[in-house]
Amino acid sequence: MASCKSSIALNLTDRVGSSYPPRVSGEIHVIIGPMFAGKTTSLLRRIRYERNNGRNVAMIKSSKDTRYAIDSVVTHDGVKFPCWALPDLTSFRHNVGEDAYEKLDVIGIDEAQFFEDLYDFCCKAADNDGKTVILSGLDGDYLRRSFGSVLDIIPLADTVTKLTARCEVCGKKAFFTFRKTAATQTELIGGADLYMPVCRQHYVKGQTVVETSRIVLESTSVHHQTTQLSCLEAATAAAAAVLQSQ
Repeated sequence: MASCKSSIALNLTDRVGSSYPPRVSGEIHVIIGPMFAGKTTSLLRRIRYERNNGRNVAMIKSSKDTRYAIDSVVTHDGVKFPCWALPDLTSFRHNVGEDAYEKLDVIGIDEAQFFEDLYDFCCKAADNDGKTVILSGLDGDYLRRSFGSVLDIIPLADTVTKLTARCEVCGKKAFFTFRKTAATQTELIGGADLYMPVCRQHYVKGQTVVETSRIVLESTSVHHQTTQLSCLEAATAAAAAVLQSQ
């Protein structure tokens, strides 16, 4: 992670004789939580509020996320907002154009955990360029470990909002995301077909079933990798089914 150094003097020098108005201080607002907590809905609500108040806005999402649309941010219930789908944030300024970037007041970033250059972009956009950055993303992956660099933004943030979902098993507040497949890669983009929001009790219960199945498979004569994966996949799906039936 690169350090974000103050460049106030440089900014003042750079803008002498510029046709752009002096920059005001920027802001960073972070929206985090598990899947199905309404993070994107909250982000779009704030972006629309800013736009309705006469501010120039732009939305960015990762080009990895093609679940609902390629050129729009889409909530799980189908609400859309046009966006720039990019592989990284560094390319945003070039893609949107220098003049258009200078005129922007607010930048929204959805699924922020997918951007490796998130910290540097937010730091420069808010501290140097005077932009208000509003981002939403997962704070943890399916193993409850830090996902991407979203949590690294918290020390930079003006506000942090932690949302909760509704546990799909008992209806209590859900702080965690349970993966309903045996896949182990951190980035596995999907919706309700692959994930479900759960409370602490049912997260632990589901993970216990999955881990027990993994241990049993590793200690038995099932050595063929494909067979092991198939068995573990079935066990994980069974665990999810058991949780959902309670």
